[in-house]
Amino acid sequence: MNKQFDLIAIGTGSAASSVASRCRAADWQVAVIDSRPFGGTCALRGCDPKKVLVGAAELIDWGRRMQGKGIQAGELKINWRELMHFKRTFTEPVPKHREEGFRKAGIEAFHGRARFTGPTSIQVGEDTLEARHIVIAAGQKPADLKIPGSEHLIDSEHFLELDSLPSRILFIGGGYIAFEFAHVALRAGAQVTIVHRDSRPLRQFDSSMVELLVQHTRASGADIQLETEAVAVEKQSGGLAVRVSTSGQMRTLYADMVVHAAGREPEIDDMNLDAGDVAWDRHGVKVNEYLQSVSNPAVYAAGDAAASGGPPLTPVASYDGVLVATNLLKGNHAKPDYNGIPSAVFTIPPLASVGLTESAAREKGLKFTVKTESTGSWYSSRRVGESSSGYKTLVEERTDRILGAHLFGGAAAEVINVFALAIRSGIPARDLKHMIFSYPTHGSDVSYML
Repeated sequence: MNKQFDLIAIGTGSAASSVASRCRAADWQVAVIDSRPFGGTCALRGCDPKKVLVGAAELIDWGRRMQGKGIQAGELKINWRELMHFKRTFTEPVPKHREEGFRKAGIEAFHGRARFTGPTSIQVGEDTLEARHIVIAAGQKPADLKIPGSEHLIDSEHFLELDSLPSRILFIGGGYIAFEFAHVALRAGAQVTIVHRDSRPLRQFDSSMVELLVQHTRASGADIQLETEAVAVEKQSGGLAVRVSTSGQMRTLYADMVVHAAGREPEIDDMNLDAGDVAWDRHGVKVNEYLQSVSNPAVYAAGDAAASGGPPLTPVASYDGVLVATNLLKGNHAKPDYNGIPSAVFTIPPLASVGLTESAAREKGLKFTVKTESTGSWYSSRRVGESSSGYKTLVEERTDRILGAHLFGGAAAEVINVFALAIRSGIPARDLKHMIFSYPTHGSDVSYML
């Protein structure tokens, strides 16, 4: 069956839904396509369900920290099966609600893999769809590790669906997924190992704050092996054997479950993009400053599928979706500004960052002051029994603008938003320093960080 539309959006996550809803509100004929349950990565198999697990682990950790400080935690522990049931109360309703929302808006929904058959035509199942414009917003998938035995690994999506947690878990990779899930697994009683081939994990974050996190993660019970590359995985009767190489020396590590946490890539390689004259590479669809394909003006890309330079974060995907819709409806004029977008690693405690790292600022030749300190002795940390916390801020000398802020501690993922607002809005450091915050709160620590 052939069908005509003004817009086809590939994906049903934050970016695609933003574009589709706005164009439909302008009376465009809109279709959405997704081969997975509708809702996208964040709502179904990413940020939202992950944070449910993190919340439970935080409660366990807080109880342990307060032992001997007025709290007797007793047998407080995670019941993994019950936690998974609670998690599914958030994820299971999403596909039906999202599809019902599309239907009520008059957006036609298609289930299946989208493949280009021409510059403005898409094949999905038995249907051929034609449109004036196509938006690619299909998100990311785990990158191919290309090691023998990789079929024995699970990824983050499968981890979030485990009905029981194995005793020994090994994570390959040292990014968000490895550290966040490792902290959850540790509080649930698992033995955790992280192997990372580089000399330091989470390289996009400030090195000194990452070091605090690594030290704290090790103190929490994790075995973190850096400059160690996983080269093969073999299934054995007692579990899995992982062959690793450290400085050329081969060793074998053993686990009941091995999690692929070594990076993700745009999920676009099977879309037959060449048939649509859509230029792309491993970073995503190649786009111009308006998030429009550099090779096919009828096509735009948003979120993780676009090689736009924006960080792979859900709020960025939503932001991209709004910009693409604006450019479709009103002509190209809206350009993304990714300056001052905060990100957080939801470990326990979390790590958060916004703006430039110290090394990046020095590479740019900027003149700035650095203020950094471990804050485990501060009231806001001691009150909750948190001994491991710290911060680093960078302020440009001439302009007093905040170049970057890097936090590790109990409320880092919330407090970082204050610094993000200052960076994106151009609020000078002196104004933030003299701000009167509610006290006693983590927010009131901001003035002491500048």
